[in-house]
Amino acid sequence: MHADLSPVIAATAQWLTHAYPASGGALAAALCEVQARQAATVAAWLRYPTAMDAALLGVAGPGGSGRLDWITGADAAVSGDPGTDPWRTWVDEVVASWAACLLTDPGLAALAVTAVGGTGEPAPFRRLLAPDAGDRRAAALLRHPDLLAPVAALHHAQLLDLLRPGHSLIA
Repeated sequence: MHADLSPVIAATAQWLTHAYPASGGALAAALCEVQARQAATVAAWLRYPTAMDAALLGVAGPGGSGRLDWITGADAAVSGDPGTDPWRTWVDEVVASWAACLLTDPGLAALAVTAVGGTGEPAPFRRLLAPDAGDRRAAALLRHPDLLAPVAALHHAQLLDLLRPGHSLIA
């Protein structure tokens, strides 16, 4: 059973959808959010595989979105008042980077879902693993490899190392 990582998952998914918004109306925004949340969930479960990891996260905090905002150019749009967007403090840079990797590489996404205890089949993470045409249209920016490359590149090597055959998620 995965520890409660919902604040990090929610904040990181929100950051992803703010940085790479949906194209279209409310339905597109909802489809984009589901894809970001599924990617952030798998990434968070990989990053914090045990209850102890999650507890340490609760003590130390995830680090916030500062560097990610700077890399994507969103720092200019973020208010200088730290109390304006308190959810940004719950964004985890590694989780966002790994989620970006998963959103742009279907093979890597399948490996990651399998690593966290999924089957690699689309059922629980269908929108991440097997997006249909509507999902792809809604999340065109969120799934664009060139746009996500600066964020994905931050911790891509670490994710590949974690998912290599024979590597255990629990130390």
